[in-house]
Amino acid sequence: MDSLSNRRDVVKKETEQLFFLHICPLFCPYMIQIGEKIVSRDLFENHFICHLEKCEGNCCIFGDSGAPLEDNEAESLSRDLEKILPYMRAEGKRAVREQGAWVIDNDGDKVTPLVGREECAFVVFEDTTARCSIEQAYDEGSVSFRKPVSCHLYPIRVGKLKQGIALNYHQWSICEPARILGKKEGVPVFRFLKDPITRVYGEEFYKELEIVYKELIEKK
Repeated sequence: MDSLSNRRDVVKKETEQLFFLHICPLFCPYMIQIGEKIVSRDLFENHFICHLEKCEGNCCIFGDSGAPLEDNEAESLSRDLEKILPYMRAEGKRAVREQGAWVIDNDGDKVTPLVGREECAFVVFEDTTARCSIEQAYDEGSVSFRKPVSCHLYPIRVGKLKQGIALNYHQWSICEPARILGKKEGVPVFRFLKDPITRVYGEEFYKELEIVYKELIEKK
């Protein structure tokens, strides 16, 4: 594995370069309103399929802080930590014992702790590929919490508006293999994320996304 510190510096500036449009979508054709959600056209017009063989799960390694957590997710991690520990590596176990199942980052948000200043404490490695010990515990039926929504929805980033939320597409250089594979296979971002979108927002919302996609394609 390359030096994580050196590689981290290369991508650090990209991690939070998201600007949410807090304006009425009627005046912004680039955003589409579905109920109380404002959705970027990027989710329909760009392509994405995670390519772990190429990226090696680097989204779990790089960044200014750990994975963002909702309040209920932080509670789930605290409650289920002892059940997740057997799936973790020694460095991660040490990090959560010293810091706890979650921490508060510099922005005042709840996030997963890090090992040093690098990867998420819940990362485990298969050869050089990063995977999630929380999800492994879930897959084996040890816990009911699958993984943080912020991880499951990626590359969607969710912005909270005064009324509703904004779903934006985050482009990161380490995900270039995913964009290449997604374009090759013709899979738009939202379809790749059908499972997490349905998990978080329900089947009806996903069906609305399919309707919007068909309308956009027909207009081209």
